[in-house]
Amino acid sequence: MKSNKLIYTLVSLALMGSGCKKALDLKQQGVYSSTNYFRNEVDAVNAVTGIYSILPEEDYIGHAESTFDTPSDDYWRSGDHGEDEAIENLTYDASNAAIRYPWKWRYEEINRATNCIINIPKITAISADVKNRSMGEAYFLRAFGYWRLMIIHGDVPIITEADYTSLNFNVPKSPIEDVRKQIESDLLKAVDLLPESYAAADRGRVSKGTALGLLTKLYMYWEKLPEAIATGQKVISNPAYALAANYTDNFTRANENSTELLFSIQAVQNVVQNDFTVYYIPRPWGGYGFSQPLQGLANEFEAGDPRKEATLLSVGDKVDLGDGNGLTTFTADLSATGFAFKKYAVFNTAAAGGGVDHSYAVPLMRSADIYLLVAEALIRTQGAGAGDALINQIRRRASASLKPVSGAGMKELIHERRVELAGEDQRHQDLMRWDKAKIVDIAAIYNLAVSKAPLDQNKTVTFVRPKNYYFPIPQVEIDKSKGVLVQNPNFN
Repeated sequence: MKSNKLIYTLVSLALMGSGCKKALDLKQQGVYSSTNYFRNEVDAVNAVTGIYSILPEEDYIGHAESTFDTPSDDYWRSGDHGEDEAIENLTYDASNAAIRYPWKWRYEEINRATNCIINIPKITAISADVKNRSMGEAYFLRAFGYWRLMIIHGDVPIITEADYTSLNFNVPKSPIEDVRKQIESDLLKAVDLLPESYAAADRGRVSKGTALGLLTKLYMYWEKLPEAIATGQKVISNPAYALAANYTDNFTRANENSTELLFSIQAVQNVVQNDFTVYYIPRPWGGYGFSQPLQGLANEFEAGDPRKEATLLSVGDKVDLGDGNGLTTFTADLSATGFAFKKYAVFNTAAAGGGVDHSYAVPLMRSADIYLLVAEALIRTQGAGAGDALINQIRRRASASLKPVSGAGMKELIHERRVELAGEDQRHQDLMRWDKAKIVDIAAIYNLAVSKAPLDQNKTVTFVRPKNYYFPIPQVEIDKSKGVLVQNPNFN
């Protein structure tokens, strides 16, 4: 996290300026390791909190993970990261920097979680509730690290607790089936251990619904549709995870106490920078101007659907930047596509000078996603119309004026997921799993004119099956393993 790095730098400079000899003469008070750190309840809670602290990292969920949705037909890469162009055009190789960046953070999350799983059970000065909760959080967060590895790369190394204890981190890849089983095992444990909800002081921690939600997503990608229905129903039938009354509230500070946010990135103004948000905001407004929505996404919204206005900024729209200058107009020079993601353009209108708001929770998984996954599983197992009730709940929440669906099949379900979850890094993975099931033709979709930025109209995107269903293992990791890691097929 940038702010923490800055704090460490300032502390180091202060020590250097205060006299090196005095600093070197300080008596060492203690050395902590996994064997002597875990003494009491506070240590357990702090260790688990340390797992969460990885999420806002710019090279992890803060930004780098969203790069893997860049090939989708929802938005254009923009920005000044040259490696993103190869990701978008499916011309990347194993040396691509964007593929390398988040690898170590996924395993850092797994390692920190495993450390907690091994050591928290040894603590005696801890209440049963906190011990169970902490273990549940660690199991979920380890599962999430493996989930991102599996979704992006397929076969990946599994670091067992025995490997961790013996410090053996150079292990070969496990088949994707084993990775899925590892994720499932951790999530089932998390479901048993986690509470349904938390008091305000612990806002943002994962709940039983979070684990059930990710388990539902796992089963959908595993093509275990009946299991997805069973776990998903436990989320959508529980008032603790109810949809927010207003769609827009999911993307403002109003989401702080939302039941819909199953998993989110927590940031704090002037302490932890929310890179996820910054990347979506136009540069003249204090952001980086990445991920600019495409015309095809804008066209997808039905007339009168307020989710379009909540999701997209179009030329001529007005925004309060909180700078005291009233409303600012979104102009054509702010985007090469004519659009920006409004749902992440959140500004600190309550503070003098305004600026990007870093204190709202960025949604990583919402109940709405689970509603639509269950609807999809019902359609695919029971036929058209089986998911109508759930799709219509999502549509009614968006606007009472939207016409209810009747006899909805996959076409209607695909539409609803696109407009509901636009910009939330679901589209490319959705299209790939539907392509595997021969429900869509991803190669044809990606070459539609509305699926490309105006600057890229002459480019042909070639989606190669099965090569492009997964990204390669970073070449640097292959090299470091000295033959233990084997590259994914078609990337040698």
